[in-house]
Amino acid sequence: MAERAEMVADRELIARSRAGDDRAFQTLVERYEGRVAATVVGMLGPGDEAEDVGQETFIRLYRSLDKFRGDSSLGTYLTRIAINLSLTALRKRKRQLSRFVSREDRDGTWPEEAVDPRGELERSDQDQRVRAAVERLSPPHRAVVVMRMIDGYSTRETADVLGVPAGTVMSRLARAMDRLETELKEYWDG
Repeated sequence: MAERAEMVADRELIARSRAGDDRAFQTLVERYEGRVAATVVGMLGPGDEAEDVGQETFIRLYRSLDKFRGDSSLGTYLTRIAINLSLTALRKRKRQLSRFVSREDRDGTWPEEAVDPRGELERSDQDQRVRAAVERLSPPHRAVVVMRMIDGYSTRETADVLGVPAGTVMSRLARAMDRLETELKEYWDG
């Protein structure tokens, strides 16, 4: 019942935002900024890039208010925007890295991405290792892990946001979890 009340409240806030009520839009941002931040940081790691993508998510929402039909919840819609922008940022990051790798050195592997040192000091060693392992996953696998394991979306919701079949979500999650278990086994056993 509370979820339904929130949906109604979202629809009302969207209608008021469409009519030019900046406070209504600010309420939507405040309501969903935590969810968007968790998704973006899960995909990109902490730092300026994640903050930029988070802000761009809400800019895209604002620009598309008239197009939002309400077929899915606003939270699902925002997560879809955040995931798509994060995947774009990851592709851009990969292109930028490729500029520093000579043609002879390209063997299909890429240098590991650095973890933002500002946040490392604040996180526990365990959190650092898990985050680093998640960041080493391929973008499609990382998206599934972030949505299912961090954001708490169901398989169906994840499939809808990513535009893939539910079976693909489950197989990507299984592969990603196997890889994470392998990478982290030494740490947990050690």
